Amino acid sequence: MAGGVNIQQKEIEMKTSFNDENSKHRTCSRREFLALSALASAGFLAGCAINPVTGQRQLMLVSEAWEIEVDQQNAPHQFSTDYGKLQDDALNKYLHQVGKEMAPHTHRPDMPYSFQGVNATYINAYAFPGGSIAATRGILLSLESEAELAALLGHEMGHVNARHTAQQMSKGMLTQAVVGGIAVYAGTKGQQYGQAAAQLGMLGAGALLASYSRDNEREADRLGMTYMTRSGYGSEGFVQLMSMLNGLHTGNAGAASLLFATHPMSRERYDTAVDMKNNEFSSFASQPLHRERYMDHTAGLRTRKPAIALFQQAEESMAQEDYDQAETSFNQGLKLAPGDYAGLVMMAKCQMVKEKYDKALRFSEKAKQVYPQEAQANHLSGFAKIKLKKYDEAVADFTAYETKLPGNPNTIFFRGYAYEGMDNKQKSAEDYYHYLQQVNEGDQAKHAYQRLVQWGVIKQPN
Repeated sequence: MAGGVNIQQKEIEMKTSFNDENSKHRTCSRREFLALSALASAGFLAGCAINPVTGQRQLMLVSEAWEIEVDQQNAPHQFSTDYGKLQDDALNKYLHQVGKEMAPHTHRPDMPYSFQGVNATYINAYAFPGGSIAATRGILLSLESEAELAALLGHEMGHVNARHTAQQMSKGMLTQAVVGGIAVYAGTKGQQYGQAAAQLGMLGAGALLASYSRDNEREADRLGMTYMTRSGYGSEGFVQLMSMLNGLHTGNAGAASLLFATHPMSRERYDTAVDMKNNEFSSFASQPLHRERYMDHTAGLRTRKPAIALFQQAEESMAQEDYDQAETSFNQGLKLAPGDYAGLVMMAKCQMVKEKYDKALRFSEKAKQVYPQEAQANHLSGFAKIKLKKYDEAVADFTAYETKLPGNPNTIFFRGYAYEGMDNKQKSAEDYYHYLQQVNEGDQAKHAYQRLVQWGVIKQPN
């Protein structure tokens, strides 16, 4: 968040007329928990630990409990940023089953793994440190067998088992991100909606999904092939995955830009996979790939492939700030798949950037109807209603978002802003105060602080 204000928490003293009804039930906020994890940790800090893969002792400043806790707090926000879990329950069940059957063959079989597809159309897969793993529709459409899927999930489990995020934390590579709050704005380097997402107050977990090193990728590749072959899949599946990724990399596929920003790809990775298959994993070459089974389970997804390709083109146009072309591509995609939640939300964002708030509201409202359990459309709808001065309706949307997906401080700020638009200073002050408990710098914090001072809610220090 841009801005030059930094409000120290000790400066904020609420008068007794504004009671925090939730304070007695309040646990550590996401920001506070993560800061404590980085600095004091109170039981979450580790020291030297045994690497579960190598069996060697290594410096590890964070514990397994930290990995699981930070995963559970942040993964839901990233899944929502990626337009929610697939609405195809059968396909999600299939993906989860493939991953769960592999988990006992890993070095950390007791981690609380979960596996799901998400509605995002860009090409990527990622893992949170506690074992929450997701694959986008874009990458699922790029796979051609269950063995390739197992290779993909195995690679991501490799990052979890080798504790690569925890290693980066321990080396100080993520300390600043954690101290500042791990839930940074969606749209980190390489993602198409960075500026728009920041303006809209959408959250992702970019720091937790920080770029892996080439050494991390090599280790995850080897572990991935180990896990998928132990699970009964042919080693050729991993080679096919590397071949597909290398083709995307050399072809400079825009839809895979975030994938390669976080997972460095090279010809060397493909060559190494071929060498492993032909040598130490040669005895697994005859194991099945289960191509037909994968195709059967993804048949419904593949009916949307033409629409998804158009959405990918639109995202690339968004990245190039060609919003008119993006709108054209989104329209074409929505003609093929008029009820596609991700397409509707992406179009709403495009209209937001173009400051066409009536249109943005129309698309976000339809998205709410298509996927009522998912939160992002509520946030966009609320933002559009603020712009259209429909403040009471905006309050309802932000409240619905907070109910579905609590933990985004920006939602609380915007609801407070909507209450302010209604001249409800009591409710507005409560939300602004709760926002400042989590965020104390930037333009929004400055606005909230100034209003609390103006309304006499905050006593400024002498």
